[in-house]
Amino acid sequence: MGTQAATFIILGIYIVVMIGIGFYTSRKTKSADDFMLGGRNIGGWLTAFSYGTTYFSAVVFIGYAGQFGWDYGVAAAWIGVGNALLGSTLPWLILGKRTRLMTNHIGAKTMPEYFEKRFGDKGLKTASAIVVFIFLIPYTASVYNGLSRLFSMAFDLGENGYVYIIIAMAVLSAIYVILGGYTATAFNDFFQGLIMLAGIIAVVVCTVNGKGGLIPAMDQLGQIEVNGTTNTLNSLFGPDPINLFGVVILTSVGTWGLPQMVQKFYAIKSEKAIVKGTVISTIFALVVAGGSYFMGGFVRLYNSSDVAKDDRVPNLLKEALPELLIGLVVVLVLSASLSTLSSLVLTSSSTLTNDLIKPRVKNLSGKKELLTMRILIAVFLVISVVIACNKNASITTLMSYSWGALSGSFLGPFMYGLFSKKTSKAAVIASFCTGVGITVVHMTLFSLGIPAFDGIRQAVIDLNCPVNLLSPINAGALSMIVSLVEVPLISRFTKSPDKEVVDNAFKALEN
Repeated sequence: MGTQAATFIILGIYIVVMIGIGFYTSRKTKSADDFMLGGRNIGGWLTAFSYGTTYFSAVVFIGYAGQFGWDYGVAAAWIGVGNALLGSTLPWLILGKRTRLMTNHIGAKTMPEYFEKRFGDKGLKTASAIVVFIFLIPYTASVYNGLSRLFSMAFDLGENGYVYIIIAMAVLSAIYVILGGYTATAFNDFFQGLIMLAGIIAVVVCTVNGKGGLIPAMDQLGQIEVNGTTNTLNSLFGPDPINLFGVVILTSVGTWGLPQMVQKFYAIKSEKAIVKGTVISTIFALVVAGGSYFMGGFVRLYNSSDVAKDDRVPNLLKEALPELLIGLVVVLVLSASLSTLSSLVLTSSSTLTNDLIKPRVKNLSGKKELLTMRILIAVFLVISVVIACNKNASITTLMSYSWGALSGSFLGPFMYGLFSKKTSKAAVIASFCTGVGITVVHMTLFSLGIPAFDGIRQAVIDLNCPVNLLSPINAGALSMIVSLVEVPLISRFTKSPDKEVVDNAFKALEN
């Protein structure tokens, strides 16, 4: 049996299981609350896997691992360690319990609804809902981009194959999310997570063995010159530790303010499940993220310098993996990506329906609300597919601007809102403005290629700053840091929300 035939069979089995789970869980999805949060009754194992598989997708495995493995060598594995400790362990420990208790008590089903009910202002809900919808789109497009690159490597689908794969993935993710909502997503995430764990271990082993083993591969990395210096790509902190730190911040701390991530804590069923989920989520991130970035550290041994950054990992896989493992890796990345896509489209459709449409449409309840969310899933996917069909859109750029805007807007207000009664509405508004503002300004000046700003770009390059100011990753990290600093500072000098609203929100935390 040929390699492509075997891969198609594995894919076929995988797709049948995914759709089967969708049909099975559709029987349990009777209300909008079931569709959005699984009835707030999801256990620790399912929530932990759902958190991890939403976190890591083709963006990480194909885009980030290829780019940062090339830039930093095996030191890129620190990004995976940061993702595990800063992006998984700490948010579970610090945010998990309080998020579950407060959102359940005030009846918040989405991030925008949390802002409305925690701060007593409907305008905050509207503004944050718009931010969520707009900036989840480029992230979704980046996932499609990564998937299509891998499939182009695995199959000979011709010039239009890129578009066909994107459309097929959109249809598949839409089917099981529309059928079963959050519960279908959680069950599928668990199944997909198991595939990811097995697949990434196999890929790392093959990558290292493909160059004679770990020690010979490290020696070969050390011989490569970076800025005239050798033995940096095989060193502990790599050739550029400052900008490596920026990547760690964006990809780790960013999860604390992403609506599709923290919403996992809304749905978990108990505090005991949170303790279990913390351990599982950390181990999952160490294996999947740590393995992905460590594998990416060897891409220079499998690619020439003229290869596009989003093609580096596919080239590595094509050379390092035995033919029979290609199918497993395709399913690995497909699993990672579909789990992320399902969370993104579910978050977006839930936010639009619950926070923008429902307050403005009379008698939108029950079946009509469910139908609206399902229609909006399709609309969101269509827009994302159109963007993703632009082959020139870099995976890492799309994700960086998405995370920068979302977490830069929400990180400070969400976290401080859980802990401090003094967090003010003015501080929330300021964080929304800086998160979106930094992202849009940076994108306009440095990424859209507008000729009028060529002089500014060149002036920034001429500064020779040790921090890469042109990087959308560093812009995203900056927006998050600004949010964390400005929210308590502005809250100190501005009026807190009404005492009754605040006391009601914190009442859930008193016991």
